[in-house]
Amino acid sequence: MPANKKLLVLPGDGIGPEVMREVRRVINWMDRRRAVSFDITEDLVGGASIDAHGVPITERALQRALEADAVLFGAVGGPQWNAAGFDKRPELAILRLRGELGLFANLRPAIVYGPLVEASTLKAEVVRGLNLMIVRESTGGIYFGSPRGIETLPDGTRRGINTEVYTTPEIERVARVAFELARKRQSRLCSVEKSNVMESGLLWRQTVQALGDDEYPDVALSHLYADNCAMQLVRNPRQFDVIVTSNLFGDLLSDLASMLTGSLGMLPSATLGQPDATGRRHALYEPIHGSAPDIAGKGVANPLAQILSFAMLLRYSFGMEEDAVLIERACVNVLANGLRTPDIMAPDCAKVGTQVMGEAVERELDKLAA
Repeated sequence: MPANKKLLVLPGDGIGPEVMREVRRVINWMDRRRAVSFDITEDLVGGASIDAHGVPITERALQRALEADAVLFGAVGGPQWNAAGFDKRPELAILRLRGELGLFANLRPAIVYGPLVEASTLKAEVVRGLNLMIVRESTGGIYFGSPRGIETLPDGTRRGINTEVYTTPEIERVARVAFELARKRQSRLCSVEKSNVMESGLLWRQTVQALGDDEYPDVALSHLYADNCAMQLVRNPRQFDVIVTSNLFGDLLSDLASMLTGSLGMLPSATLGQPDATGRRHALYEPIHGSAPDIAGKGVANPLAQILSFAMLLRYSFGMEEDAVLIERACVNVLANGLRTPDIMAPDCAKVGTQVMGEAVERELDKLAA
């Protein structure tokens, strides 16, 4: 395949550069063994960008993201930047990328791989075989609504304001992504909100139901309040196939679901924009584990979530399903062989570091492609 796949790599802070190095190992392997080349540009983001340029993300980096076919993101943040001020915190980089690129649909799979069943804090019989997808709206809701801010009242007390706002088109576009994913899976979609106490939640429920009735009658649609959904995820997570929800609730529920799998270090994500007339869409792929400053530089971070994020990139941005599955199988095989980074360590397994885990994935890819 021609080398016309433009990737922007943003390693970021903390363990971001460490786990990203292992993805570059997989990319180099694909170039050697699969004759698939990528046009790769790398830039600074988050705290690294603050140190170099004084801002969490530069206009140059944003322009490169707009020009890329996909963005591979590491992680941002750390205590050394806490004093930078709320308007210059490293996390603003990812918010700007979502906003500028129109990345409205965040896909967070929660999969319990066979070798890691015992890593979950829930009983094995509860999580065995779990494979669900949470679709989180990511450019609207309370994180982006206005008015917002902190004000001083006449009596001298202060008030913080954030506003939950959704429009019908915003709800419809993320719901369509979720309905389409459900069609390719088990054709079951659960829409989550708080329509009992929030008008925005009522609009959400009404809009998703109308869309399902009109365009997706073949998908079994159900509705849950967000608090009940959280309870059900712990009680019986396998009842779910695809969940679609708002920015705030998606943030909370996807982190809850991640721990069903045993470790944040295992979970990738994709955030997608609206396809244009040619089918091309902006997209960003990242692990959900964050920068983990407590272990940064120690060589012990789990690179599998970052590698699996690259597999999602191949699937959703380039339609390379066979290669995506190959990478996913290699990751599972490494776990089946008993290799573990500290976050997923188990009895009778071999504890390894970031680099050794990446090398092991590369060896498994060689075996699978032989």
